[in-house]
Amino acid sequence: MKTILITGGAKGIGKAIAYEFAKKGYNVVITYKTSEEEATRIKEELTNYGKTVEIYKADVSKKDDVKKLVEFTLNKFGKIDVLVNNAGISEIIPFAEMEEENWDNMINNNLKSVYLMTKEVIESMIHNKYGHIINISSVWGISGASCEVHYSAAKAGIIGFTKALAQEMGPSNIKVNSIAPGIINTDMNKELSKEEIEEIQEDIPIGEIGKVEDVAKTAVFLAESDYITGEVIRVDGGWKI
Repeated sequence: MKTILITGGAKGIGKAIAYEFAKKGYNVVITYKTSEEEATRIKEELTNYGKTVEIYKADVSKKDDVKKLVEFTLNKFGKIDVLVNNAGISEIIPFAEMEEENWDNMINNNLKSVYLMTKEVIESMIHNKYGHIINISSVWGISGASCEVHYSAAKAGIIGFTKALAQEMGPSNIKVNSIAPGIINTDMNKELSKEEIEEIQEDIPIGEIGKVEDVAKTAVFLAESDYITGEVIRVDGGWKI
């Protein structure tokens, strides 16, 4: 049985990914930082359906937390077949008002965490000559977003990281890909008003914002592919073609 480790798996996109892979029969490990109640609920629900799920509290921008998390997963299941780097934060702030603390917090949570998690997991994957790493970026990592310079920079960094590591890890049969969601119906976009959502929907060819399941099913597709690596797949309804 394969094992997937998902960072930030208690809510939103991470939660949907956990459910999709559990349905596929994977052992699932999800991390949470503050959402213990939500994570516990996921474990209870999926366990009741006969799925194997573990939850683990960790700040994946901290090296010690990451090391203990990966050790826990390997001790429990023996291997990690799929790593989904999903944990992240967002913030809307004009660049002229942005302080160093805003920048560092964004980069640490959205980009450094990807480095730390991948670095800790990759040794096991190289040993097993198998693995999938799926990094959740954003359309703003491709096109950039006004008043989200630090967020856009971090998500663009994830894309560069993905493309470079895919070339390096190919000979070890490790595929590295990224998903770039558009506007998805999650808590991260709860600050958008109904009018703003409607305005965005008018610009999306499909005519509606995305669902977390759209991203989760893309993650499953990538994890089940033996010949796709180094790709960035937009899940945005054609918004940023």
